[in-house]
Amino acid sequence: MKLKKEYLILTALMVALILYLTLHRSNRTHYTLPEISSIPGEQISKIAFEKADGTVVLNKKDNTWHMGPKEYPADSEKIEDILNVIENLKVTALVSESKNYVRYDLNPDKKIHVKAWQGESLVREFDIGKPAATFQHTFVKLAENPNVYHARGDFRQKFERTVEDLRDRTVLSFVQKDLREIKIARDTKTVALHLKQVLEADGENKDAAVKTGKSSEPKPSWMDANDKKVDSVKVGRLLGFLNRLECEAYLDDSKKDGFKDPVYAVTLQGAKEYALSIFAPKNKDEKTYPAVSSENDYPFLLSDTQIDSLKSHMDEIKTAPDAAPVK
Repeated sequence: MKLKKEYLILTALMVALILYLTLHRSNRTHYTLPEISSIPGEQISKIAFEKADGTVVLNKKDNTWHMGPKEYPADSEKIEDILNVIENLKVTALVSESKNYVRYDLNPDKKIHVKAWQGESLVREFDIGKPAATFQHTFVKLAENPNVYHARGDFRQKFERTVEDLRDRTVLSFVQKDLREIKIARDTKTVALHLKQVLEADGENKDAAVKTGKSSEPKPSWMDANDKKVDSVKVGRLLGFLNRLECEAYLDDSKKDGFKDPVYAVTLQGAKEYALSIFAPKNKDEKTYPAVSSENDYPFLLSDTQIDSLKSHMDEIKTAPDAAPVK
């Protein structure tokens, strides 16, 4: 009798558990998620995201993104991150219908209001809240929809950037293989190099040429002002440092022609001439150097560590042991 009673209790518990799980699952899925159509990123022509401390507006012009009335060029990688979110926005779960937005950072003081246009048409609008606890989702609210949803991905930080954060900081860029001349003046010292086609006339190449009766093929080599060969690896490191050089910040209140007497003057000659001029800091305690570039419309600042790297690359360029020193 006792055993039968225990079986009845166990059966009742199992039935209750099954009912709970069934009803709980039904309650959780008793809604329909809004469908958000994908928008090709290349068709988006304008983006705006508004925060409590201001609004950032981005416009695409000639396939390049610009910001604000002065049309500062924007960092292409950071804009691509933003476009990917707008293009592929998907909600994965309903979080709340209570209109209590504070707990999700979707209240006016915390939310980021995002809009995207295709031509004159507004094609995407939503609010971004804080990341979910898993950091794999972000709380969002869609336009004209009071509910809070999980959106796939942790992406709020991509929209928290200011205009200064989003500016393209590249101040010097070139195609390295096109360069034919390099000149860097520092105080009374100058590194002057030119690219020349040189016949290899030593070691195995020379012996092979004698045996076959064929001259070796000329190869491009960097030469100093005395026509002595320079270590191409070290030249490559110098050019690698200069190419895609990024500044610390811009000096928007200054004009390029207001800077005189550079302490470093870099000239690179290829399909066109590239120029970078670096000036002494106003105060000895400052750790940034004003500079201007032929590849950027605005004066900018380079850090003291960047200047130290430039010095190091210049100093390590030595000619071969039997060559005259670089003047």
